[in-house]
Amino acid sequence: MFVLKVAVALTPVVVALLLFDHFDMFDLVSFRSLVFYLILGAIAAAAAYNVNGHVLDGLPIGRSNYSRYMAPMVEEALKASILIALFAFNRIGFKLDAAVIGFAVGAGFSILENIFYLHTYPHANLTIWIVRGLGTAIMHGGSASLFAVITHEFTERQAGGRAGAYRFNPLLYIPGLVVAAAIHGTFNQFPDAPLLAMMGALLLIPMTLFLVFARSEKATHLWLTADFETHAHALEEIRSGRFAASESGRQIARLAKGFRKASAGDIFDYIGALTERIMRAEQVLLEREAGRDGGVGEPDRQAFARLHELEARIGRAVLRALRPHLNFSRNDLWEMGKLEEMAGGRKGRR
Repeated sequence: MFVLKVAVALTPVVVALLLFDHFDMFDLVSFRSLVFYLILGAIAAAAAYNVNGHVLDGLPIGRSNYSRYMAPMVEEALKASILIALFAFNRIGFKLDAAVIGFAVGAGFSILENIFYLHTYPHANLTIWIVRGLGTAIMHGGSASLFAVITHEFTERQAGGRAGAYRFNPLLYIPGLVVAAAIHGTFNQFPDAPLLAMMGALLLIPMTLFLVFARSEKATHLWLTADFETHAHALEEIRSGRFAASESGRQIARLAKGFRKASAGDIFDYIGALTERIMRAEQVLLEREAGRDGGVGEPDRQAFARLHELEARIGRAVLRALRPHLNFSRNDLWEMGKLEEMAGGRKGRR
């Protein structure tokens, strides 16, 4: 019987996560990454146990009121802190991977929480674990996923803007946190009707996320297609020499003169190689959407090796000075990072 309790408490949210990941036509989040995000969510759950204990001891509101009003804010803030860091370090690109990564963090939170309760209350009846597995766990995954989706909506302009002009703005993360805490708080308002809360979470959260997937896939396809054409035009300008003769090109040439290590030729070669890698990333993502694997392999690894050789030749100081003059967005750099990850190169560099 205990094995059955473990199964119904832990399995549903994992199945839901794998299902959502399957519906991502671009295959943006690897299995290894999913495991990593589950672990991060579990760490948030461990932190929540300690924080909730300290806050509850300091507030004269009782455990029931704390569970209804304070715990949702504390727990959603801890889950959100992980996702905020991922957004800030450009580890989330499209709304699709935002939804999957958010759900993974929430799933990790719920798994550790349910393991703790299984250990603490091993003799609780099966109905409790059904509610926790199909209700509480799905709620944790869904609230974190919707936080990520809403945050992506509010930070989308930043992600599409010039990467060198990015500034972290904490206000953009508040709307998603408010919605996540509201979902969690609403779920906790029904301690005497747990089956009703479970059915609400089980029906509304997956349906909302599937709508997000349906809407986002079309928008992502259109964005990738338009961006690929823009970068193709930019690469043509670089190869023809027209970019070097433009005002931006002349600014970069003047910048090169201020550094002994870098030449204008190396810098223009670097910008061209960067543009090629971003275009290649967009091509691979579009092929994955069409059901093909994109053929990522040794040529891509060699191309990234050449890019890194140019970076080493130019030097870090020049790269920092060059960044404000580049028209690449945070999304462009994220796409290139995904391609390098697929090719088996370094991760988390940009």
